[in-house]
Amino acid sequence: MPGIHIGSSQPFDSALRFFKKQVEKAGIISELKKRRHYEKPSIRLKKKSIAARKRAIKNMRRFGHLD
Repeated sequence: MPGIHIGSSQPFDSALRFFKKQVEKAGIISELKKRRHYEKPSIRLKKKSIAARKRAIKNMRRFGHLD
């Protein structure tokens, strides 16, 4: 769990920015969004498959295998 210690001379805004970066790096927000609603395992697998296909096509385009 991310946490920060604020010094007496450190402004609150910079401490808040630092905390947000730590939360983002830990992946807490994305995990929260994933767990917001229950997904059946079959739907989760289907979404994962679609994302893999999109990634593969993107990589093919990037390396010039697909025009």
